Amino acid sequence: MRIVSGIQPTGNLHLGNYLGAIRNWVAMQDEWTAKGGECLYFLADLHAISMPHDPAALTAGTREMVAALVACGIDPKRSVVFNQTQVPAHAELQWLLTGTARMGWLNRMTQWKDKAGKNREGASVALFTYPVLQAADVLLYQATHVPVGEDQKQHLELARDIAQKFNNDFASEEAPVFTLPEPIIPPEAARIMSLRDGASKMSKSDPSDMSRINLTDDADAIMQKVRKAKTDPEPLPGDNDGLEGRPEAANLVGIYAAMAGITQADVLTQFAGQGFGAFKPALGELLVEKLAPITARYRDLRRDTAALDAILADGAARAKALAAPTLERAYAALGLLRG
Repeated sequence: MRIVSGIQPTGNLHLGNYLGAIRNWVAMQDEWTAKGGECLYFLADLHAISMPHDPAALTAGTREMVAALVACGIDPKRSVVFNQTQVPAHAELQWLLTGTARMGWLNRMTQWKDKAGKNREGASVALFTYPVLQAADVLLYQATHVPVGEDQKQHLELARDIAQKFNNDFASEEAPVFTLPEPIIPPEAARIMSLRDGASKMSKSDPSDMSRINLTDDADAIMQKVRKAKTDPEPLPGDNDGLEGRPEAANLVGIYAAMAGITQADVLTQFAGQGFGAFKPALGELLVEKLAPITARYRDLRRDTAALDAILADGAARAKALAAPTLERAYAALGLLRG
């Protein structure tokens, strides 16, 4: 059993990143390694260059993401943590798979349509072929399972289509080159919205820092942001139906539930009839309690560039060893002569 999953090294990590993705990775690491499985978590820096980017920010963001993963509970000794760039086999296999992938398949990718928008002629080739690199990312390691959210289901289906066609065209049924990975639908991740607008996701791109809880925020900053979070004048209801049409209230209740590990219904039972003057301090204190150890560890790690680079180098060495047999079989299956 082998899980492979990647995340873009965006930097400026916030509560939405933690609750939406990283916490699930930690849970999968703990569950799968206990069963004798393997988890590979990579930073998708090659994917990042498919869109306009700042090179210095990409370098910094890669290190920040490693620090965040480790601070949140990813153990580089139990999981393989690396960035794509240090494992050239990702780019090599992507090229080998472009002979199998079909233009029609890629044209149907929803994410391509969304990101390219109306200016498809001006979009990068890398953005168009992004899903082929995603396929290489998982097929390279004979991944048995890949965690996917709603927005990535289509890309995993494409990876399976590419693997199946490659196996049909260049291998035998008894000795396929690639494993067809199965999806893992993680437990529903909390959808964390902006503290200033309950209809918009919490995002690092929001110009207002008050819209998000950053993993670098200290206790005072967290409490201030929660106190100033947008709400409405009504008290908290006794059940979920009472949150209908109240996006900001629903967001704060959802954050509390996610951080406390309880349901929204449990939160509402506890705080029913109370106003935000009582609820916000309780939420702020909970966030401080849960995030303080992560923030402290993150800050320490972020200052130790050598340690972060060593984690990536060690992970890359382990990933290269796992990837090499599959890459060699793919070259051989295509009839490409290597010395």
